[in-house]
Amino acid sequence: MENLLDKIHTPQDLKSLSMDELGLVASQLREYIINMVSSHPGHLGASLGTVELTVALHHVFNTPYDRIIWDVGHQAYGHKIITGRKDLFATNRTYGGLSGFPSMAESEYDAFGTGHSSTSISAALGMAVASVLKGEKNRQHIAVIGDGAMTGGLAFEGLNNAGVSRSNLLVVLNDNGMSIDTSRGALSRYFTRMTASRSYNHFKDSVWDMMGGDRRPYYPQRFISKISGAIKSLISPQAGNLFEALNFRYFGPIDGHDLPTLVAVLQDLRTIQGPKLLHVVTTKGKGLKEAEAAPTLYHAPGRFDVKTGKILPAGIDLSLAPKYQDVFGKTIIELARRNPRIVGITPAMPTGCSLSMMMKKMPERVFDVGIAEQHAVTFSAGLAAEGFVPFCNIYSSFAQRAYDQIIHDVALQKLPVVFCLDRAGLVGEDGATHHGAFDLAFLRPVPGIIVSAPMNERELRNLMYTAQSPENKLPFVIRYPRGRGVVPRWKTPLEIQPVGKGTCLKEGRDTAVVSIGHIGNNALKAVVSAEKTKPEKSFGLYNMIYLKPIDEDLLHEIFKRYKRVVTLEDGIVTGGLGSAVCEFAARHRYTQPIVRLALPDRFVAHGSVADLQKECGIDVEGIAKTLLDD
Repeated sequence: MENLLDKIHTPQDLKSLSMDELGLVASQLREYIINMVSSHPGHLGASLGTVELTVALHHVFNTPYDRIIWDVGHQAYGHKIITGRKDLFATNRTYGGLSGFPSMAESEYDAFGTGHSSTSISAALGMAVASVLKGEKNRQHIAVIGDGAMTGGLAFEGLNNAGVSRSNLLVVLNDNGMSIDTSRGALSRYFTRMTASRSYNHFKDSVWDMMGGDRRPYYPQRFISKISGAIKSLISPQAGNLFEALNFRYFGPIDGHDLPTLVAVLQDLRTIQGPKLLHVVTTKGKGLKEAEAAPTLYHAPGRFDVKTGKILPAGIDLSLAPKYQDVFGKTIIELARRNPRIVGITPAMPTGCSLSMMMKKMPERVFDVGIAEQHAVTFSAGLAAEGFVPFCNIYSSFAQRAYDQIIHDVALQKLPVVFCLDRAGLVGEDGATHHGAFDLAFLRPVPGIIVSAPMNERELRNLMYTAQSPENKLPFVIRYPRGRGVVPRWKTPLEIQPVGKGTCLKEGRDTAVVSIGHIGNNALKAVVSAEKTKPEKSFGLYNMIYLKPIDEDLLHEIFKRYKRVVTLEDGIVTGGLGSAVCEFAARHRYTQPIVRLALPDRFVAHGSVADLQKECGIDVEGIAKTLLDD
């Protein structure tokens, strides 16, 4: 069989292909994604579901002049491969390689960066309006929104604005019933009812055949539109109501894996002016039966066997410490059994954050609100106002999207919501859009909020226990990283972690390292290494645990004892622990030199956590070098 995919270097190479040849390209593209991701881990299921859609869009539209925005961006592997990056795809998500998401800096075909969800409609509308202002009458703007992204509030803000615009905007709703976990909420059920209607689909198919099937483009456009509207009104009156109420012309639902139909419909829609929405139904993980059967597991499965589809064991030493996520999941169940007021909230990440553990044991006390971080926070505030103890678990970089709600709805009203910020610090291969770089800096200025970070799993348990105690009356933030901790025997009796109190891990004479969070384990190793290199030196190590309120008694002790202070954190250098220590020193007129080790004042790219820590100078070797460079 001819390998047509090897001949596709730009989307222009798709233009002259026959429908059979396009089908072959799609088949080979799906096979290539499966083969590559099996040995070069990344996101899998979402991109397998958009193969035919990717081929059809690039065949019909004139990219990159026509703008396609992929939302969420992990649907876009096929897009990257057929836009000139096939030979580089093995570097996907690796240090110095391709980004795992669309990136404007990487390719002119990536119209907008989409590492977070629900942004495409707003961005595409902005581009469409810009085209009108520039007099570009024929430029097309396509927002491909799916994998749960339509559940985000920003998507509806964009729809609401676009509906009163005459801009040339096409929204393609990729409806696969999923985000990472199963999509939640009334909107998801609405799509499912619409798509599953037997009478609607049977009658729709009959009318399709009656009108000539694939010959449909030969019929007058106005006639087709009227017939389509009649079908929707007669058989499924609710089908287009949601979007047509927002002044979008609604088309669909259609099979997102039927390439000839996709091409025909997109060619028609290209000629229709104004805001319109095409509803396509796809299968997440399409083409790999194991991924179709377990889409959550195969969202980003790691390495797997291409022949069998089975995920390969990671070879993890069971004597190692558990993941912070699993400690959280097991501990919240333990706490919830003691405290009936505890509930869990997550914006579409129950498996990733391990709230799925509590969901199985206590389903009535866990709420997955969909990709809606702002709603998750204010929903939690409402629960807290009525006396419950909500543990709102949000990935650190996603919490940025709910900053106003944290300030206005929670902190201002002194509601004791417990925020568990997962994926804090460097997250590795997901890169700049997902690094939890800013939480320490953006939370520290908020009045009346407690901000903490455990150095290990035992501290995580104790902080969770402290946050839900009756004595706590304030919002309580606990930030922790993705992945494994350092304490294999982590399940010790729960104890209160005194608020605003740090600990001395090691006393010294010359330089003190003041750290917060898991990164302190690097400092512990660095101190040992530095003292081996220069035995005449002695270094102190302090684990602050709380950024706010910070332990000022401990800081006084440190500044009175040491000649130099080094602060260490895995957040941005401006605004976090280092800034707090510098402000303290200035306020109390301490004059010792202070060296701040942190993430630099720029966006850090993707790569392994080890590579990125080394780049930022917060790895063991980098910290030791700083200690010895006095």
